[in-house]
Amino acid sequence: MKRCPQCNRVETDDALGFCRVDGVPLVRESLPLNTDATEIETSLLPHPTNANVDRATGPTTVLPPPQSAPRPKRFGVVLMIVGVLLAASLLGAYFFSKKRNAPIQSIAVMPFVNAGSNPDVEYLSDGMTETLINTLAQLPDLTVKARSSVFRYKGKEVEPQTVGNELNVQAIVNGRVVQRDDDLTLYLSLVDTRTGNQLWGEQYTRKRHDLVSLQTVVGRDVATKLKTKLSGADEQTVAKSYTHDAEAYQLYLQGRFFANKRTPQSILKAIEYYQQAIDKDPSYALGYAGLSDGYSLLAYYGGMPAPTALRKARAAAERAMSLDDNLAESHNAMGFVFAVADFDYPAAEREYKRAIALDPNFTTAHHNLGVMLTRTGRSDEGMAEVRRALEIEPFSIIVNRLYGECLTYLRRYDEGLAHLKKTSEMDPTFPTTFFALSGAYRLMGKHAESVESFAKFHELFGRPETAAVVRSSFATGGWQGFLREMTSKERDGVSPYMTGIFLLELGEKEKAFAQFEKAFEIREYQLRFIKLDPSVDAVRSDPRFKELTKRMRLD
Repeated sequence: MKRCPQCNRVETDDALGFCRVDGVPLVRESLPLNTDATEIETSLLPHPTNANVDRATGPTTVLPPPQSAPRPKRFGVVLMIVGVLLAASLLGAYFFSKKRNAPIQSIAVMPFVNAGSNPDVEYLSDGMTETLINTLAQLPDLTVKARSSVFRYKGKEVEPQTVGNELNVQAIVNGRVVQRDDDLTLYLSLVDTRTGNQLWGEQYTRKRHDLVSLQTVVGRDVATKLKTKLSGADEQTVAKSYTHDAEAYQLYLQGRFFANKRTPQSILKAIEYYQQAIDKDPSYALGYAGLSDGYSLLAYYGGMPAPTALRKARAAAERAMSLDDNLAESHNAMGFVFAVADFDYPAAEREYKRAIALDPNFTTAHHNLGVMLTRTGRSDEGMAEVRRALEIEPFSIIVNRLYGECLTYLRRYDEGLAHLKKTSEMDPTFPTTFFALSGAYRLMGKHAESVESFAKFHELFGRPETAAVVRSSFATGGWQGFLREMTSKERDGVSPYMTGIFLLELGEKEKAFAQFEKAFEIREYQLRFIKLDPSVDAVRSDPRFKELTKRMRLD
């Protein structure tokens, strides 16, 4: 006799192997010990049955379920639960492992520390930081925080987790540079900003004349440790060096160091270093692009007559492009010359866009294009470009100042003032922010605040005598006294365009137009905004104004 363990059906036909109801294998049942032979024989005798029943099969009797019947079911459930838990554990481990081994997609290269005793090599630690930022920024699928975002941490002890939260990055690179005589040692570490754990560290020791190759090795090693899979093109990008002359490279880094200080004196110093760099390596395209930028900045900050400075800027930009037409910096430099020196806005737009195509994260090209489009009447496109520059470098004082300045010229005074005040709080030592603040306050009729910001601008630029005259003239003669004093003679730091604006407020249109003409001849920076500037509303219908804007190709 056999029984189905699933439905407990009893089959008396020993020839059956499987239950006829559910197909489960049958199990043999033992007979009870007190069963006598008569009962056995009787149970096996043919019984009267319906003719439709197969005669070869004996009758079927259903027995009550035995006590142990549920066990197989419970055991199966237990096995199933264990299996699910094991699968979940394995799946979790797989995804955790995958997450741990996933490529790092966002990083901040912190300012390298000049760990030696010589402050004169500060340019080296800053320059190596900037070079690594620029190298890693060329890699696809990797977000690299810009210079202005990380250099605000310079000289500060900051926890990796803090940087990770503030900059929204997965990892940071820390570096220490030690120079002793001709030996250069660089200590690098890659740190997880979530845990603060070091993911990788390396020490490099080279001679100073191996600095160029060191930068190449560092870029390649960091890219590899980020678990970024490099294509052949990416490997070439990481390995690219614009000069093989270590001394030329160091001179270029010194030029960048001084150019970033943004004063007439520091820009002149930067130009000297750029010139020395290209003297060492006449094929150094990046050195020529830096030289062009230096002269353009000098034209803006007044360290050299603008026509002379822009002529030199043009020559350097053209040389850079002839050496390397795929260098974003050279196209940006050329665009600035076209826009400011030639008033050739289509040519400038072409060069800026070429620079952006070569380097989509090139902040300077974005803000140069944005400001030019805004001041020439394409404000929606222009402000979008300036905002893009802000997205790339949200902590850039220059870009923030330009954005606030453009808002002011677009007559969005409250927004412009708020943004400029925020910018001044980010860096209270940056002079031109206070110049822009002075203009915003003046257009809003807040004369006391305008004068004080104007005085602060001169103080920060190293002109304390002019700052004192600005304050005293307002204290004794009010707004009119200030205007008369500022226009009474040529004064260092008071440009022809600003003099013209002050003269218009005094109602002296003839003298004002004479100053505007001077501003045109020297290609003064502020004159570029004349189409937007609310300060000239009183003379917009004057034929002389229309003739001036026509020569500037603004109409």
